[in-house]
Amino acid sequence: MEGLRVVLAEDHHIVRDGIRLLLGQEKSIKVVGEATNGTQVIELLDEGLEVDVILADLNMPEMDGMTLIKTLKIRYPKVNIVILSMLDQQKYVFEAFSEGVMGYLLKSVGLEELLFALRQAKNGQKYLCAELGLQYLEEIFHRPGRFSEYLDQTPLELSPREVEVLHFIGEGLTNNEIADQLFISKRTVEGHRQTLIEKTRVRNTASLIRYAVVNGYLK
Repeated sequence: MEGLRVVLAEDHHIVRDGIRLLLGQEKSIKVVGEATNGTQVIELLDEGLEVDVILADLNMPEMDGMTLIKTLKIRYPKVNIVILSMLDQQKYVFEAFSEGVMGYLLKSVGLEELLFALRQAKNGQKYLCAELGLQYLEEIFHRPGRFSEYLDQTPLELSPREVEVLHFIGEGLTNNEIADQLFISKRTVEGHRQTLIEKTRVRNTASLIRYAVVNGYLK
């Protein structure tokens, strides 16, 4: 399998060293560069360093993470960036995603979630860490009438296979990955996904996941 090349942008040396040691345990991941601020990241790219994902903090001197995101979007739009930060306020998360980051993680994440987010970013898939996702979901649940459009529907009868596919969709797996998990063809998975969307009368996969959470199919 092709290796994943990562640049670490973190101004606290002990934190950066710890992340490098953790990533070093994975043979498929190689830390190809390190920086203490966004300016150094740009310099590495200007020198021709080939990188798949930049793992960066938001709080850095000279050029912070948010400025780095905006600079990369202009100068190196094909380079993916994942934020690893202590900041959990929605304004930072939303701004980061609106500017083009592929992932946003809190520094409390475990190694497996970090690795998953990096691989998702390389594959062009966005990822929000589970802690923030659950936090925002709780906030949404407390907004009166937020999901009335889903709660008003008559409970559906889903087959065991459809429920399995729905759970994997909720975990963010692709059609190919679901097919591998269930030992069925990608075309069959696509059929189940479309059937689920039609049965729940939603518009897309995101709405399907919201419906599944609200109606108890997903926790």
